[in-house]
Amino acid sequence: MAYSIALAGKGGTGKTTVAGMLIKYLVTNGKKPVLAVDADSNVNLNEVLGLEVSGTLGNAREEMKKGKVPSGMTKDIFMSMKLEQAVVESDGYDLVVMGQPEGSGCYCAANTLLTGFLERLASNYPYIVMDNEAGMEHISRLTTSNVDVLLTISDTSRRGLQAALRINKLAGDLNIGVGKSYLIINQVREAPSDAVLEMVQKNGMTLAGTIPADDAVYEFDLNGRPTVDIPDDNQAMAAAFTIFDKIFS
Repeated sequence: MAYSIALAGKGGTGKTTVAGMLIKYLVTNGKKPVLAVDADSNVNLNEVLGLEVSGTLGNAREEMKKGKVPSGMTKDIFMSMKLEQAVVESDGYDLVVMGQPEGSGCYCAANTLLTGFLERLASNYPYIVMDNEAGMEHISRLTTSNVDVLLTISDTSRRGLQAALRINKLAGDLNIGVGKSYLIINQVREAPSDAVLEMVQKNGMTLAGTIPADDAVYEFDLNGRPTVDIPDDNQAMAAAFTIFDKIFS
């Protein structure tokens, strides 16, 4: 069974950038192939990874719901074909983009087929990294469930930390099968204050570490360059790798 890692956090905390760093870490350390899943409706994990995406599972779901299955083709075969087309292959990892959220009406049949196909696809990979949408919606809808590790990403703002703590609490309250849960504070310019550390400890979270704010990360993102191409000795990338060593070694 695949070892699954989910990332969550408030928008703007650099969650997707950290997801890309984690994928790079796993591939670099021989923990491959990795299945990267972009479950954020605001699709951008492919940009962090430097991949072009032509199809999403959300589009396939819409086509099936609207009866656009070609004549003579069963829904099972149609969705299986769409899933295969949606897998973007790269060196050491593959990417699947969930895409647009559900619109009005019932998506039960399409979702059931997609779930089954995704489970079979995931069985081919020793590691899965799922970049979830910002906020807590994916937690409350139970789309982040039965994960081995939940990484909640925060920046240094009070709102970012509060969102991270709420996500961790909600995951516990919903009993969705999270094995271990860690907090990573991103875009840090100075060490967390005692007040922040006390807030984290009081709420029962484990601070895995911090990733410094870095001009190179900002410039790569600004210029549309894949952040996974940032050198390993970059201070932000090195800090992320140190955190991942603690969690996954």
